[in-house]
Amino acid sequence: MWKALASNALTFLVVLLFLAGGVILWGQQSYQSAGPLEAPICVRVASGSNMSRVSSQLEQDGAISNGSLFRIGADYSGKSDQLKAGAFLVPDGASMEEIVDILTRGGASTCGTEVVYRIGVTRSQILVRELDPATSRFVETANFNPAAEDTPAEFTTAAERGDTRHRIAMAEGVTSWQVVESLKSVGVLTGEVADLPAEGSLAPDSYEVNRGDTRQSVIDRMQDAQASILASAWANRVEGLPLETPEEALILASIIEKETGVAEERRTVGSVFINRLNRGMRLQTDPTVIYGITKGQGTLGRGLRQSELRGETPWNTYVIDALPPTPIANPGRASIEAALDPASTNFVFFVADGTGGHAFAETLAEHNRNVAKWRAIEAERSNN
Repeated sequence: MWKALASNALTFLVVLLFLAGGVILWGQQSYQSAGPLEAPICVRVASGSNMSRVSSQLEQDGAISNGSLFRIGADYSGKSDQLKAGAFLVPDGASMEEIVDILTRGGASTCGTEVVYRIGVTRSQILVRELDPATSRFVETANFNPAAEDTPAEFTTAAERGDTRHRIAMAEGVTSWQVVESLKSVGVLTGEVADLPAEGSLAPDSYEVNRGDTRQSVIDRMQDAQASILASAWANRVEGLPLETPEEALILASIIEKETGVAEERRTVGSVFINRLNRGMRLQTDPTVIYGITKGQGTLGRGLRQSELRGETPWNTYVIDALPPTPIANPGRASIEAALDPASTNFVFFVADGTGGHAFAETLAEHNRNVAKWRAIEAERSNN
């Protein structure tokens, strides 16, 4: 009798172990297999949240089929206490294991709301954008000029949300004064800029910032980036340039930046100024005259007068014989590289051609014909 009981108990234990092993295997496969999510979603994790709340949210969103299994898997992998606050893009078909990794690996939010502070040449803008998980593209929900328009509710809501990403987008050709003034309207930043950065020393680019960052720290990042770009371009410069220092290259790059908005023209425009410097010709470029008037503090907002073209300022290249003493804006990488690796041409003149680009010429006679064509285009436009 005792032998029978022992045999039955052993059999029962084996069955239990077999079933337990099957459950574990099933749980492991379910945790690692593709999930039920049919389309990408943005999962927001509030500060102070936990796996229990997140698993309930994921079940409700249809991203996982079993919240208990999700929590067990996160606990077993040692990630239960590594949950990160933010907004995270979860792709369709993501397994529970993949979702746990997405929500615990850290880093910046990968979806949700983004506020972009655009620093432009003629004006600054604040954009509020929301990522559409289905297309992975941002949808603009608000766009306004902080200096001239009322603050929309979408911006107020986004600015208060903890998982909103904030980014400063600095355009090529803005001045250091414009950057400092624009940073004052970025409410998530703190502190003041100690001194106005040297003209040309800031790299136009996109900079992600966090709430509480100082404005000076953003300026420092911009200056470090520009110094690195200039050092690399100077090290790779072509031979025979009439530029003695990286600072002179930065000055020329800023002029190229202000003279053309057409990317394909930068190296050709650079060649014109390099040829003029090599021949001892004055650069005769309007943007330098404008900088001598405004000192980079805003835009002129009108055409230049003949008296201003003749007016003596350190930046007026119609009067001075060489480069001005400082850059006239903050040039981008492409303009810096154009100054140090210009196209090989014999051009010494250029004028607008009516398409947004320029007509280039080697001789004054050819240039005068191009100017006449441009004047005709201007006259026709003014009559329409």
